Amino acid sequence: MGQLRWHGADRIKFLESVLVGDIASLKEGESKLSLITSPEGGIIDDTVLANAGDSVYMVVNGACKHGDMAHFKEQIAAFNGDVSFEYLDNLSLVAVQGKGAMAAVQSLVPNGIDLAKVPFLKGFDTTLAGIPGCRLTRCGYTGEDGFELSVPDSGAVQLAEALLKDPTVKPAGLGARDSLRLEAGLCLYGNDIDLTTTPVEGGLTWTIGGPKTRRRTEQGGAILHQ
Repeated sequence: MGQLRWHGADRIKFLESVLVGDIASLKEGESKLSLITSPEGGIIDDTVLANAGDSVYMVVNGACKHGDMAHFKEQIAAFNGDVSFEYLDNLSLVAVQGKGAMAAVQSLVPNGIDLAKVPFLKGFDTTLAGIPGCRLTRCGYTGEDGFELSVPDSGAVQLAEALLKDPTVKPAGLGARDSLRLEAGLCLYGNDIDLTTTPVEGGLTWTIGGPKTRRRTEQGGAILHQ
């Protein structure tokens, strides 16, 4: 995955010019799924971004990240405002998904943090397994409850080993994620949506904004159309 941080007084204004959805209404720590679209309305990529207080934290697809950043640079050049982004190429991302995810991750966070009180799509910077400079978000593109853990590259193996000490945690690749997201009806970029697909054609009008058009299942974080 690609991870970015957006800076500048006009970062929200700029992001709302290149993404769909209401970004300005996100409270600190809140995240949402959005779509990066071309001037013609085609989907360049899908992304999860969060209000990180003094910046906006964004995760994009690894296969699309360089194209995404080229598009952003092109749009920034034509934008009249204060905005910039940094590509966090020193970070890795680990996703822990499934009904046991909360218990597995709870043992890695500092004392005083109760993950049961962290709502879906909420995130914050923290220490994980003693590794500083991490970020935890309660999300994951599987339809299951879970957490995405951003960790410095230097601590990625340490974090993975700490998770795997829990006998309930099993390693899985993107193929497993893909089957789960298919069961949940979540679009996969390059398969269900691409540059030739608009948000409407992809059944993703709920990402655009307006009246509330999504809900969470009791079992996890699947987003269902209403």
